[in-house]
Amino acid sequence: MTRTDRLYALVEELRAVAPRPRSARWLADRFGVSSRTIERDLSALQQSGVPIWAEPGRTGGYCLDTSHTLAPLGFTVDEALAVMVALGSLATSPFRDAATSALRKVVAVTDAGSLSQTAELANRIHLLGDEKPAAAPEGLAAALRTGQVLRISYTARDGSTTERDVEPMGFVGKGDNWYLIGWCRLRDGLRAFRGDRITQAEPLAERAPRRTLRADDLGIVEGRLRAVGTGENPT
Repeated sequence: MTRTDRLYALVEELRAVAPRPRSARWLADRFGVSSRTIERDLSALQQSGVPIWAEPGRTGGYCLDTSHTLAPLGFTVDEALAVMVALGSLATSPFRDAATSALRKVVAVTDAGSLSQTAELANRIHLLGDEKPAAAPEGLAAALRTGQVLRISYTARDGSTTERDVEPMGFVGKGDNWYLIGWCRLRDGLRAFRGDRITQAEPLAERAPRRTLRADDLGIVEGRLRAVGTGENPT
């Protein structure tokens, strides 16, 4: 059994007996490895976001919160490959950390056979870019969700740097570049900030009222704007 197969099987074993615990020794005997290996595997699952916790005591062990986990995913190989490619394309986006965590969760609960085929196919797919852009700073994606005002340091095309408070309203991706769309209080208007030019982003305590963002407001003159959600227009 490969480690990937074992991680998947561990989640399913804990799911099957939840909310009762399983001890590391019991799991080690079940999967034919050492208790230390099981503890490392469980730690890796916890770090990837799987809600596993330890119950102390003689009858304690490891438990899984089934209300916060996915059941085994019935992805076809093509569907699993599409998810892997989509998440991998977010490597330089404001959502890169969430994408990495999501991919680990998908791997942990995907059928081992499909996962093996998917991984082999994924090794044949590459994303081509002109250059490797700098990743956007942390905190941008969370600010959109929470509505917190961001204090950013932004470097313009001519090299000058300004500090400004921005109300996050959305994101636009173009090739390898991601743009924060927000209401700039310094300019008192809607602006687009390229992620790799945002050298610092500090979420403030203030939560601004949610502004409406329409596709027409963005003034896109090249290309076609596509929403990634279920609606036709970004809001």
